[in-house]
Amino acid sequence: MKQLRNTVIRAGMEALYFSGAHILLRPIFAGVGAIFMLHHVRPRRGDAFQPNHHLEVTPDFLRAMLTHLRALDVDVISIDEAHRRLAERNFARRFACFTFDDGYRDNRDFALPVMREFGAPFTVYVASDFAEGCGRLWWIALERVIAAASAIEVPIDGTMTRIDTATAQAKRTAFGRIHDWLRSLPGEQAMQAEISALCARHGVDETGIARELCMSWDELRGFAEDPLVTIGAHTITHCNLAKQSETIASFELATSRARIEDALQRPALHLAYPYGDRIAAGQREFALARSIGFRTAVTTRPGMLFPESADHLTALQRVSLNGNYQDARLLPVLTSGAATAVWNGFRRIDAA
Repeated sequence: MKQLRNTVIRAGMEALYFSGAHILLRPIFAGVGAIFMLHHVRPRRGDAFQPNHHLEVTPDFLRAMLTHLRALDVDVISIDEAHRRLAERNFARRFACFTFDDGYRDNRDFALPVMREFGAPFTVYVASDFAEGCGRLWWIALERVIAAASAIEVPIDGTMTRIDTATAQAKRTAFGRIHDWLRSLPGEQAMQAEISALCARHGVDETGIARELCMSWDELRGFAEDPLVTIGAHTITHCNLAKQSETIASFELATSRARIEDALQRPALHLAYPYGDRIAAGQREFALARSIGFRTAVTTRPGMLFPESADHLTALQRVSLNGNYQDARLLPVLTSGAATAVWNGFRRIDAA
């Protein structure tokens, strides 16, 4: 199903490109700017099974996007500056922000050198448990379990179900099925219990993944000293906030901010909701972010920024730089707003 979806999305973007429709739609849907969403930036891997590939782009693709924005004469600005322009409704020039979720070490090792080439500011949203080395990156743990197994068993709908994972195609199908099942579970504890049991059965050390891939507080202190870098919050545990009680959700938001500010001795005024889609962040979460004092909060709902975005500063849409679509031809489609407009049924704002 996910492969079909990716194929449809790519076909749609290519149709916009080859038809020139993105050029016609640009004046209407390019908006005043965009917030680009990334996770990993690192050299391409050769593995046949990479179900989380959509979460990574190469340094060259990041460089291509920055080059494209420079050719369009778009200002690449910090999230603080974006907040100022939105709050003051200063839309004299189009702008772009770059944001990276989770706090991966490759943001420092591969993204930062590229951003320095262009003098481009960017924001990294840190889940504090990841920085402390005790967080659970369950989607990576699931990838590693499936990569090493020829078959696995999971209790879907209460019935232990054996799933073939012998081939790369079978592994991709299994990952999609189990991923969706895990996200459908009623709470974070249930999901974590299932992934922990799966890791235990297959000998995968889920506890070491955060230390392996994410920057520690010590690393973040040095990283945050770079004038191009802003550190934002991404909750404590990277939980689905909408599935938490209001008390827990508020604690996740406020405490993650406090931990960052205490560890780095600098304000953490910006937030990215984990997962960030409609089933993870809605009106309650937007209001909580405001009440806790975040200046901005970003979702994963696709979309450009428009003047009306100033009325929804804790529900800002983003444009994903998706690893499955690393094609320089598609950059004009992404920056035109045409692709996100089609996805949103031609609505400019999705903050309900």
